[in-house]
Amino acid sequence: MSTPVISAREADVLALLGEHLSNAEIAAQLFISVRTVESHVSSLLRKLELADRRALARRSAELARARQPGPAPALPAPALPAPALPAPALPTPALPAPLTAFVGRARERGELAEAVRAHRQVTAVGPGGVGKTRLALAVAGELAGDFADGVRFVDLVPVTDPERVGAAVAAAVGAGEQPGRGVDDAVVAALADREALLVLDNCEQVRDGVAPFVERLLTACPRVRVLATSRARLMVPFERVLQVPPLSRVGGGDSDAVALFTARSAAVGRPPERAALGEVAALCERLDGMALAIELAAARWPTLGLDGLTAGLGDQLRILAGGPRADGRHRSVRAVLDWSHDLLEPRDRALLRRVSVFVVPFTAAAAAEVAGFAPLDPAAVADGLGRLAEQSLLAVTHSAAGTRYQALETIRQYGAERLDGAGESAEVRARHLTWCLAGATALTERDTPDRLDALDTPDAPVRRARFGALAEDLRAALAWAADRPEQRAPARRLALALAELAFGANLLGESQQRFEQSAALAVPAEPGLTDPAALTDPAVLTDPADPAAALREAAGVAGCRRRGDDMFRLHLAAAEAARQAGDTAGASRDLAAAATVAYRFSSTFARIPGAPQVHALLAQARESAGPADPAARAAVALAEAAVLADAYGAVQGDADNTAHETVGYAERAVELARLTGDPVAESAALDALSGARSWAGEPFGAAAAAGRRIDVLAAAPRTPAGTNELVDALAMAAGNALGVGQLAKARRWSGQLAEHPLLAEAGHHATSWLLVTEAFAGRADAVLSGGTRFLDAWERGGRPRSFVLGPAAASVAMVHGLRGDHAARTSWLAVADRAGPVLDHRHGHGAVFDAVVLLHHGDAPAALERLAPEPDEVWKWVCWVWLHWYVALRAEASVLAGHPDARGRIARARTVTAGNPVATAQLDRAQALLDGDRAPLPAVAAAFEAAGCHYQAARTLLLADDGHHAAGRAALAGLGLAPAAVG
Repeated sequence: MSTPVISAREADVLALLGEHLSNAEIAAQLFISVRTVESHVSSLLRKLELADRRALARRSAELARARQPGPAPALPAPALPAPALPAPALPTPALPAPLTAFVGRARERGELAEAVRAHRQVTAVGPGGVGKTRLALAVAGELAGDFADGVRFVDLVPVTDPERVGAAVAAAVGAGEQPGRGVDDAVVAALADREALLVLDNCEQVRDGVAPFVERLLTACPRVRVLATSRARLMVPFERVLQVPPLSRVGGGDSDAVALFTARSAAVGRPPERAALGEVAALCERLDGMALAIELAAARWPTLGLDGLTAGLGDQLRILAGGPRADGRHRSVRAVLDWSHDLLEPRDRALLRRVSVFVVPFTAAAAAEVAGFAPLDPAAVADGLGRLAEQSLLAVTHSAAGTRYQALETIRQYGAERLDGAGESAEVRARHLTWCLAGATALTERDTPDRLDALDTPDAPVRRARFGALAEDLRAALAWAADRPEQRAPARRLALALAELAFGANLLGESQQRFEQSAALAVPAEPGLTDPAALTDPAVLTDPADPAAALREAAGVAGCRRRGDDMFRLHLAAAEAARQAGDTAGASRDLAAAATVAYRFSSTFARIPGAPQVHALLAQARESAGPADPAARAAVALAEAAVLADAYGAVQGDADNTAHETVGYAERAVELARLTGDPVAESAALDALSGARSWAGEPFGAAAAAGRRIDVLAAAPRTPAGTNELVDALAMAAGNALGVGQLAKARRWSGQLAEHPLLAEAGHHATSWLLVTEAFAGRADAVLSGGTRFLDAWERGGRPRSFVLGPAAASVAMVHGLRGDHAARTSWLAVADRAGPVLDHRHGHGAVFDAVVLLHHGDAPAALERLAPEPDEVWKWVCWVWLHWYVALRAEASVLAGHPDARGRIARARTVTAGNPVATAQLDRAQALLDGDRAPLPAVAAAFEAAGCHYQAARTLLLADDGHHAAGRAALAGLGLAPAAVG
């Protein structure tokens, strides 16, 4: 068969399909239309004879691997696919449990169920009150067994921002935002291989957000189906629309409409007599079969009777006849609501319209604060809520946390209209804003002024739960206030509080957005505009707006998200805000921070700023930094150290004095940062010092500086910047400790990193260093179980590349090799090739891990070949964590393979690794083997054991005399490893 010819543009599309992008995202990247992308996808499917997009994505990945340099040598083993690890089950929350039984609609249920089975996206469309939600829930419950991963229900009523549709879905499916990926990406990744039905309820108010989200979801998740309910179709080409009609009135007294009225009236008193069902049918006919209207009428049945219901409804229909609502069904719902409203006492009418501002269930105390003003007595609000609940205008829920009330969405919208009509909207919403601000402030109260609602405080879970119950009200209040000049001061404070709370809830994308919004609200909407609140509000007078501070916090959140581009942009914005405020020292700090970020976090950038731009920023920072501001001087010194260290790292051949000059810059930065008393700044400077010492060939100095960061940050505030710094510090300290054989410290710090709440949704980043540490220690069970978490998180995260993800996957491969499972090892080596830089795997960590396995199985020549390059030749890839492991293994492989310079290699390795307990023990073992004197080996095994390197201790016993072989075999078996070769 001839090879299909793929055009250059098709190749571009295929490459982006491998990154799991939607057609719209591919079109945006290639500057072509979505229709053109669809044409290319169809052509690729035809030419490559593949079934679907997922097959194209897999082919793209295969082609990408084929273009990469060949993999490192491995033990002979069949090339099998990656191990089919079972995907962890999604959380299985139950569908919302209706408080009343579903009545009728047998035909509609069948049609909707059949549509969902036949189409991937179905929208049940109808006016408010027709019963769309109840029908969708009934069908979802019926179909739940057809989906291996069940049904997820998402109520979009509280969502007012189309950009937050993905966040609402994420909460329903248990997917959280991961560093480097937004919450929409997390949802797509979580559902990519799932067979699930997603029910999106009440889509109409965020239709602009639902449509693109659903398109992307269905494109990337071939076994997911979506059932949406909306008052209007989503207007997407793949949508199947089913109109939900009013309840059937055919059959008179036996119709669905009458059955619903009878069931609901029985629940509140007594059902109508059989003889009255004809009149009930006539009443339901006049209500046009609208479920909500019928339920409201049935709630009045015990007190008004049929004649009262008919008379009251008749008057309202006459009043509304000929009105602007041409659709009779909408008119009937409004008629019933108007009629129910007019039957209320004036004080209850006022209460109903005022509590319509609450988005989520609220307490009586909250209602009293917001709605309790003339003509309402705050003390009487609780009784009024009870009366509204009795009229079915409010739903009531009871829990251990107390009683809460909520209006159905249709009634809430109706109440909002009445609120506007009464001229009370501004006052009530302002009171709601005040209530929200007080609630948010209470949740952000802290022991010290600079302590945010942190991720890792003991009460963080409780605060997150309380925030979850309040969040949508906070968002709604902020959305209302943000566009009103007279409310900008409280809106700014609410945005700031919401930013802090969202950070504490690990909603990092929203946290960054709210910090930026707070900064924007700190600037008057119009030049010269004075905020009246600033003249009277003591909180405003004592809490001056500081847009630069908010932007710095936003930059810290961007760091937690691994968004280097945003960090850079936000520090530049903070510098400009500080400059406009006359704070030249602050501007200097931010300019220097931007320059530092460009080098220090370059791996998190989509597009790294060019060197000329960064050097220009550094020059501006120097010029703005006054000698009297220690923080600015420290920031500039850190930037200088970062820029110089990067320049040195790019050209390793520079003279030694260049490396030591870099160390000098970093030491100066540390000293200046210490003088500021800012632990975050000192930790960042120590990071520069650690990197400089590593490049200068001082691994123990690098490890010491990295370890000091953990101690320094113990006193750091739990701000976003502090959290980002701590996570980075734990990773760097663990890696550096591992590099010098301090396995206990590496395990402690990598364990803390694995448990950090910031990485709860990023198990691949969280567990990377812990996997490597446990692998070197020889704890096979821990590595295999951790590998499952790593692989699942890495797949869900979109298979990113990172300098630490490759070693983590390679360490799992190593353990499989030590267990003798060569098929699994081959599969994990393929993961390692995709998860980390290829050259790192070839020359750095890959060579180390492969050599360990090859020596375990007695293939010393292959191990020596894997480590053939002199350390100076692969300096860039082994200078940090892997140098000591590389030279010690190389020396031992030289002994076992009979290399003529084995003795010289041992001597040179001792010079490099002096002070490393693991490397020293390994070289002592190599020396004993070279000398043909195995007597010292039991003591060497004890040294390995004391250093926490249990695998090497066991292998050493096998290499000792025969009297220790049994103990060595038992030790390896206890670690879950295969017997090692003896020789």
